[in-house]
Amino acid sequence: MESVLDLAPEAPVVPVVVIEDAADAVPLARALVAGGLPLIEVTLRTPAALDAVRAIAAEVPGAVVGAGTVVSPAGVADAVGAGARFLVSPGWTEGLLGAMRESGVPFLPGVSTTSEVVALLEHGVRDMKFFPAEAAGGVRYLSSLAGPLPQARFCPTGGISLASAPSYLALPNVACVGGTWMLPTDALASRDWARVESLARRAAELRTAPGPS
Repeated sequence: MESVLDLAPEAPVVPVVVIEDAADAVPLARALVAGGLPLIEVTLRTPAALDAVRAIAAEVPGAVVGAGTVVSPAGVADAVGAGARFLVSPGWTEGLLGAMRESGVPFLPGVSTTSEVVALLEHGVRDMKFFPAEAAGGVRYLSSLAGPLPQARFCPTGGISLASAPSYLALPNVACVGGTWMLPTDALASRDWARVESLARRAAELRTAPGPS
């Protein structure tokens, strides 16, 4: 199965989107894609989320839309049914992992400890979300995992900013980062899609480096 981390290899940042009004989904996604961030994670935290996924999947051909905050097998089915092309969870259980495997779409199960990473590797899963990145140890923690567990690749998410993202992307075991800084609350409230596109473009200019800086 294709990996989430390979769906848009040139995009170093995955926008983590919380959509309150499904009518905003298409213009928001178009702004992100125009700014160079086609891989879009819509979190299943609001009643509008599934409708937002459907709209983006149907109307924004340049977007690779996925569902985040997937925490149950039912959520997996709902997200895939809405057109999600990948799944992201904040953590994982055996049941959730099984449902994501059976979904037929790429997925990123969440981890925050070494034991969770090792357990997923035992299951044959090497691509993971590291969450909550800053609270769970950040760059230093992920750097310490690269030696003993080089086969694991991460998309750290949680508390990452434009300023801190390059330090994560410089790590050999980080393929991309997830973030919300290109989606400021005031810009979303005023539907300032031009500002979102501009911030997305700055984020897209970040690129992974070959090793730690």
